[in-house]
Amino acid sequence: MRTQLRLLLLFILLALGGGISQVYAQDWAIKTNIISDATATVNLGAEIGIAPKWSVDISGSYNGWSKNESVKWKHVLVQPEARYWFCDRFSRHFVGAHLIYGAYNLAKIKNNISILGTDFSVLKDMRYQGYAYGVGVAYGFAFMLSKSINLELEAGFGYAYLDYDIFNCGGCGRKVSSDTHHYFGPTKAAVNLVFVF
Repeated sequence: MRTQLRLLLLFILLALGGGISQVYAQDWAIKTNIISDATATVNLGAEIGIAPKWSVDISGSYNGWSKNESVKWKHVLVQPEARYWFCDRFSRHFVGAHLIYGAYNLAKIKNNISILGTDFSVLKDMRYQGYAYGVGVAYGFAFMLSKSINLELEAGFGYAYLDYDIFNCGGCGRKVSSDTHHYFGPTKAAVNLVFVF
């Protein structure tokens, strides 16, 4: 997990640092996803304008906390995205295409959720630890609250390939088996508070 956190921080720093020397007013932004904040998931995003109607966004999140010894919802997630804005950059409607990379450790999460062939209720019985790789498309809208603050709504749908090990209990290290899964469904949900520079 530490390696994934370091990679996440490196990607975000490169996104910020790589474009700062070439940007001008209203050409880049820093953001946080309020949905992730509400779940105590540390997250940060950076977006850089590359053309009048195009931008590149990279967002990442980290949750390394456990509710107790057996209940876990740990993950590292990185989602770079290319965006096309229908009006001006950082304003109004946009569509995007994103990549997904994540590492996760999930256990004893009680739920009855099933989406398009993926049954998340199995998380209540075992611990799943592995990696996710995928792609998706998204639609969003940015509300300009002031000259330098936006509220951005975004939803995405796509595919992820999950490669994981299954453990018998939330805290033990006894591996039961390994498996893979092809996930189709929501890949992005964001209510971003955006600071535009």
